[in-house]
Amino acid sequence: MQPIETVSKGVSMSASVSARQPAVTSHLIDQDIQKARAHPSVRAIVIPPCPESLVRLQEIIAASELDSAAMEQLASSDVAMAAALIRTANSPLYALAQPVQTVGMALTVLGLQPSVELLSAFITRNALHVRTPLLEHFWESSQRKAIACEHIGRQLYSFDPGLGYSFGLFCHVGMPVLVKAVRGYAGTVTEALARKDRTFTQTENASHRTDHAVMGAIVARTWHLPPEVAQAIWLHHDFACLNDERFDATVRHLVALGLLAEFLVNHHENLSPTREWQQHGQACMEHLHVTQDELDHWIDELYAAFEGVMQ
Repeated sequence: MQPIETVSKGVSMSASVSARQPAVTSHLIDQDIQKARAHPSVRAIVIPPCPESLVRLQEIIAASELDSAAMEQLASSDVAMAAALIRTANSPLYALAQPVQTVGMALTVLGLQPSVELLSAFITRNALHVRTPLLEHFWESSQRKAIACEHIGRQLYSFDPGLGYSFGLFCHVGMPVLVKAVRGYAGTVTEALARKDRTFTQTENASHRTDHAVMGAIVARTWHLPPEVAQAIWLHHDFACLNDERFDATVRHLVALGLLAEFLVNHHENLSPTREWQQHGQACMEHLHVTQDELDHWIDELYAAFEGVMQ
């Protein structure tokens, strides 16, 4: 019996690169993402285009000077998005003496970076919304993971915590794409969660010849996210990359902090630690030089922010 051809990814894709060569693996990951998009098992899957509102948000924050009026106009362009901003500003997390009543006031209370992150999460959530019990709490957990990734990223020297937020938010974005586009994928997720003899992505590939890490990386590139984010999404189940210096340090940090963030979110949501945490959690902590005391402290420190995530 011939083996099933799947979209290859992970550390193995660069096995032919000499260990003595410089760190050039990042652009090879980008090449593999492009190849994956052309693979027969993936080509038929429709990748939603980047929402115009997210493109506009990216333009606003990329400008040399912040256009606060443009930010307020964008946030006000959708009633539900405006309501989400105001509701967040009025949440117990900010403990205001008087509630805000306008988008402009909400943006002032939240500040630039939290406002950008909240808008990004809202736009992404609505662009990739899928009605299925399987993903009932998917976006709440994803936003909490993004918050945790950003928080951990702030503890790292010379690291952009915004990359952490984007990585956490988009880490599993391939799942709603596959649920919507691939027949039987919801059943595959249920099977993958139950199986003990192989990894989640191995089960996905056995059934569909691709997996959510591949699809997530493709979405990240299609939506013009930073290349480090797309590369880390591609690798986020391949923890062998942590000690492989052929991979960019930022990408490896994202992979490691992603597992720590997932642990923190699962703890908050009263879920048991995952098998990946049991197998690779210590390695990720050591990679980031995080102690158990710090991890325990973050559980308490992030409680209010996790509770403030919109349902």
